[in-house]
Amino acid sequence: MAGSVSEAVEPCGKPMRADAVRNRELLVSTAARIFEERGPEAPLEDIAKGAGVGIGTLYRHFPTRDALLEAVYRREVETLCAGVEGLRAEHEPVEALSEWMRAFVVYVARKRGMAAALKAALGPENTLFADSHVRMREALSTLVGDAVTAGQIRDDIDPMDLMRAMSGVCMAADPSGNPSAARIIDLLLDGLRFGATAAPR
Repeated sequence: MAGSVSEAVEPCGKPMRADAVRNRELLVSTAARIFEERGPEAPLEDIAKGAGVGIGTLYRHFPTRDALLEAVYRREVETLCAGVEGLRAEHEPVEALSEWMRAFVVYVARKRGMAAALKAALGPENTLFADSHVRMREALSTLVGDAVTAGQIRDDIDPMDLMRAMSGVCMAADPSGNPSAARIIDLLLDGLRFGATAAPR
């Protein structure tokens, strides 16, 4: 996936050295924190300093601000979606779905400014948002399928309808995930449980 922090190759196709991989990961994680705190226009020099590298190292990995923003955005989507398997292992299906829905709302609220900046900068050929949408839809579909199979939510749920509803909830969420958004998620979950086949526990 282009721009992913997990890429371990140089632009020429050669494997990236271990120190270069480490620097790239530090830059992306530091940028995620600083962009969240200060917005997508935060000075790149501050990001390099926070990662403990020179500005030249930052530009070798990310020639433009937009390239760094894209890498951060992709990393955050990967983190959100990769968390599905852990939730499935640790929680009952409907609880795993609930936890992921809450994480999704907080994620979208935190990345709102970054997404706006990227939409303005990326050309029509860029697949960032299409790729991200597919990943999140697959993650949600897995969790919905588990909960339906367990009889914990109704069986007529279209994951895309739920995704659209969650996107609406995101409009009520601030970056910390405010109580109003949490209450709306609870209402959505009540609706999902209505008509479920499993007996209440």
